[in-house]
Amino acid sequence: MKYERLIKSNKIKVHKAQLGEVKELFSLAERDLKTAKFLITQDWDWAYAIAYNSVLQACRAYMLREGYRSRTFEAHKITFEFMKLSLDRKHKDLIDYFDRCRRKRHKTIYQITSNITETEIEYLINNAERFVKELKGLCKI
Repeated sequence: MKYERLIKSNKIKVHKAQLGEVKELFSLAERDLKTAKFLITQDWDWAYAIAYNSVLQACRAYMLREGYRSRTFEAHKITFEFMKLSLDRKHKDLIDYFDRCRRKRHKTIYQITSNITETEIEYLINNAERFVKELKGLCKI
């Protein structure tokens, strides 16, 4: 079983999601992308955090569609562990990138101001847009 290690370590659990839950998470992802694009002219740190959140919400939607959800402790980290197992190898580098974004977002929110460059936020938004759209397609939404 693809997710056996995550289930045995109590990181994820089976969850029978309603289609509405999945659609709502994609709506959140799209809202966050729109907000991040607006904020790029205002505050790169917050634009980065919100662009990252759009990816996280899309990944959560994908997990639900697959029939799972993460436990609450380290949920962001677990989500990307799940995505690495779930998607094919061609996505590995992108998932690793988003996982690095997770760590940088944490520092940006809780430890350091002015931590994000314009290039970083533009790169994240471009990748987030593509990835959210791709996951939405995989979920047939």
